[in-house]
Amino acid sequence: MELILWRHADAEPGEPDHERKLTARGHKQAAKMAEWLDFNLPSSCKILVSPALRTVQTAQALGRKFKIHPGLAPGAAAEDVLTIANWPHSREPVLIVGHQPTLGRAAALLISGAVQDWTIRKSNVLWVVQREPGDSTSNFLRAVMSPDLVVK
Repeated sequence: MELILWRHADAEPGEPDHERKLTARGHKQAAKMAEWLDFNLPSSCKILVSPALRTVQTAQALGRKFKIHPGLAPGAAAEDVLTIANWPHSREPVLIVGHQPTLGRAAALLISGAVQDWTIRKSNVLWVVQREPGDSTSNFLRAVMSPDLVVK
């Protein structure tokens, strides 16, 4: 299985948290990452997004259909992300657009086997693959990408 974790792009400060919008910088970050993802993601990729406005706006930059999943809202547990993605049983790749610290903790769990506070910077992507179905020791990082590295 392939699981792609995409942290939302830069967002405005404020309250309520779930209504925070992307900044102009955030829209640029999201557009750059979306370009890279669109080129690299298979068309069969399932896209699941937190209901927070900043994650929805980040996902919209990709220009593909996605589902909003309330279980991916800020404060979700790393294990919840994996359950929602149907890790490691999904037949198609899954892209999750979500938040810190949840995505960093999910990445740590997949790679190290333990929930740890790993940081995923705004609009960055971590792409994890399980080479042998059901064998967590075969998990590896396929890609780590930042919008700063996307070349147009």
